[in-house]
Amino acid sequence: MDRAKAIDRRNDDALMRAIGARDSNALREIAEAYGHIPFGISCRMLADPMEAEDIAQEALLRLWNQADRWVEGGPGIAAWLSRVGTNLCIDRIRKTRRQSSEEVPEHRDETPLADAALESDNVKQAIIDCVTGLPERQRASIILTYYEQLSNQLAAENLEMNIKAFESMLFRARGKLKKCVETKGLVKEDVGRICP
Repeated sequence: MDRAKAIDRRNDDALMRAIGARDSNALREIAEAYGHIPFGISCRMLADPMEAEDIAQEALLRLWNQADRWVEGGPGIAAWLSRVGTNLCIDRIRKTRRQSSEEVPEHRDETPLADAALESDNVKQAIIDCVTGLPERQRASIILTYYEQLSNQLAAENLEMNIKAFESMLFRARGKLKKCVETKGLVKEDVGRICP
């Protein structure tokens, strides 16, 4: 049984009260049960497992520091970490864009590789390029909906949008992603592989 499912959501409030009392064991329990959530979102949005680790740790640190603001009976720790992880990724993407002085090349080198073992790496990189090429909120909508498997309603709440605006943005993101995937000659099955 998945560790996150083992912890009853009603227990979230008790865990947050323990964190508010500075019980490090409660934080450890939350990290073990829910740490994969901000990590998975970050890994897919940033395409960098090292950055994803930093985001996951930052999300947990914020949970620790903001325990006194916890509202009991809310959507729970998983939803909170999902929202914070998504927002941290969007902030990181925006910051990176502002700091980058390099020109982005128009096209990636499409030279075919002779070694079949490298093909899957090529496919993975092409998919990462397509997803990371989306504007940050559209990228978040794809990651939350398809990779994190959140409902449109929960994904919209994570991005602090109403459902109609979210679904419109998701539709545009899917269109851009489809066009990119087709341009790179990928098939639909390849799109599921972004992050280990």
